[in-house]
Amino acid sequence: MAGLRIGAERSGPHRGPGAGTGSGPPYGMLRLGLRSTLLGWLLARVPTPRRNPFALGYVAVVGATTTFAMLADPDLVLRLQEASSSDGDNLLHHPLRALLFSGFWVAGTVWMPYLWAFAFTVAPLERRVGAGRAAAVFATGHIAATVLSQGVVIAAVVAGRLGPAELDRLDIGVSYGVLASLAALAGLLRPMGRLLALGGAALMLADQYATDQDLVTGIGHPAALLAGVALWRWLRRVPDRRAHPGEAAQAPAQAVAHAASGASSASGGAAVLDRM
Repeated sequence: MAGLRIGAERSGPHRGPGAGTGSGPPYGMLRLGLRSTLLGWLLARVPTPRRNPFALGYVAVVGATTTFAMLADPDLVLRLQEASSSDGDNLLHHPLRALLFSGFWVAGTVWMPYLWAFAFTVAPLERRVGAGRAAAVFATGHIAATVLSQGVVIAAVVAGRLGPAELDRLDIGVSYGVLASLAALAGLLRPMGRLLALGGAALMLADQYATDQDLVTGIGHPAALLAGVALWRWLRRVPDRRAHPGEAAQAPAQAVAHAASGASSASGGAAVLDRM
């Protein structure tokens, strides 16, 4: 029995999971506590180059073209925007160039609202489905809404309902891609979040129709939303790619802690048997 007591004393007091490892108290509890706060929740959703390469890259391009439009010669800027415009004339003669470069400009010289738009639509969509699918959603909305809205303009000009000058009206911007991303994201949210997202989009469209009678955006904006909705089934088949930092960090630490605890118990037991 003396041997048993000596073996128990040598094995030391029992230490629970996490003892002797970096995941145990106090650091492990502090880290877990920080991640459970609102600040940790927000930090996990801040766009980063690793989580949001497409969203941040696109915002950087738009920011660069907007800065150029502010600083460069106005005539040069106008010529470049006209060459990039997805108006009816450019779509008929240079469709690929028009569809590609029209989405790299914003209307006007203020791009901060678009930064927030990307942060709340494109970035969370990208975190869930990946950069490639987020880019596909954005491109689908931009192309589909552009072709449909300008197709109506071209048909109206051919029918004599609109003048030929409508074919040359500047048509640039990222709003179609952003709205398609918003609608696509809504399909991945819970019912209440989906209702809020689509309800906000509907209110925005209603305000636009009440204050702005532009034919192109009046057709293009709802078309972009419908394009995003049409991609729900495709996106829902994609596993959620969002990382869960708390669970990811705890799992390896818990495995190491259990292994260390098992090794400690085994060594204590061996010492008891040896003394006996």
